[in-house]
Amino acid sequence: MLRRLVPAAYRPVLAHRVLRRLILGFAVSCLGDGMSFVAVAWLAIELAPQASAGLWVGGAVAAYTMPGIVGALVLGRRLRRVPAGRVLLADNVVRGVFLGVVPLFWLAGLLSLPLYVALLAVSSLLHAWGSAARYTLLAELLPGEHRLAANTLVGSIEFAATIAGPAIAGVLVTYVSTALVIGLDALTYVFLAVVVLRIRLPGSGRVSPVDRTAARGGFALVRSHPELLGLLTLTWFFNLLYGPVEVALPLHVTHDLGAPGTLLGLYWMVFGVGAVCGALAVGALRRLPLWPVTVAIVLGWGMLLLPFGFGAPTAVTVVCFGLGGAVYGPFVALSVTLMQAKAPPEHLAAMLAARSAALLTAAPLGTALGGPVTTALGPQATLGVSGLATVVLGALACVLLRARRRGR
Repeated sequence: MLRRLVPAAYRPVLAHRVLRRLILGFAVSCLGDGMSFVAVAWLAIELAPQASAGLWVGGAVAAYTMPGIVGALVLGRRLRRVPAGRVLLADNVVRGVFLGVVPLFWLAGLLSLPLYVALLAVSSLLHAWGSAARYTLLAELLPGEHRLAANTLVGSIEFAATIAGPAIAGVLVTYVSTALVIGLDALTYVFLAVVVLRIRLPGSGRVSPVDRTAARGGFALVRSHPELLGLLTLTWFFNLLYGPVEVALPLHVTHDLGAPGTLLGLYWMVFGVGAVCGALAVGALRRLPLWPVTVAIVLGWGMLLLPFGFGAPTAVTVVCFGLGGAVYGPFVALSVTLMQAKAPPEHLAAMLAARSAALLTAAPLGTALGGPVTTALGPQATLGVSGLATVVLGALACVLLRARRRGR
């Protein structure tokens, strides 16, 4: 009976004994990532003086992701030839250890803001490599015809974690302790590390979150195709303008609304539900006008942020954020599909490498800038300005797209 409920494409993946155990580990680890959407920023708010909370929240959220850029680029020569299983293990051990000491310092009364940000930064140093190692392992363990199903399954788990994780964290930061939620996040990485240790994984292979040689050639190829250069530019700025949302939203909940962490968890939960529904709905459609839909997503996400800036009631902004998730969810798949459709087949791999290298900086940079912007403008205004800037970006893309089509 259960077998009939599982689509045929996923049955070979779930029948693979090693992969079943890995997917369980990935699911637990992703749940920890989902909890971090709330806990990382919330603990910074609790520790920071109100006058500088925006800067510290921006620093904490950026520290949880941005050093991964450094690790991806600086450690490439050393880690490129290390088996994917070892890289995944190393990332989870580092993540688990340095996040795990956060509640210990907090319990001892020694957790300062600089120490907290430093621990977050070190914990994320290998995370880009760890993320790449997950998908490399899937490729090493499965034949080509089953890899799409495996990638889709793992991606769906990551989206689903943004539903459950923030909801759990929102309750825990309100009724237990934010530092202990960080400790639970650490335990999810320890769990995955134990899973990796207990199974036999391939001893060879190459992990490469950013193939820098391919990326360099890819940038030259992208520049020679104005349409693809425009797509990459649009995607980069779209991700950049999303970054301040992760800083401003928790401060909006605490400072503007005076609400508990459960509300922040609700915001991210409805966003995750919307993202899963939106991605699955768009993915089920056979034919789409890719460029118009991609630009419409940019416009739609920006418009759904505008009610925050206008001071709309909380119920309205919760609904808008959930609808925003439904709009935002399909963007990555659509933008990659658009590049696959427009790029010459012989240059696609190099162009995708260039895309990965460029986008590695966009959202973390936006998050880092979100701190000073939120401090200067306030959380509510920052959310509104992010939405307005995104609408302007989408409108500009729409004008350029129409001009290009008229010129043909």
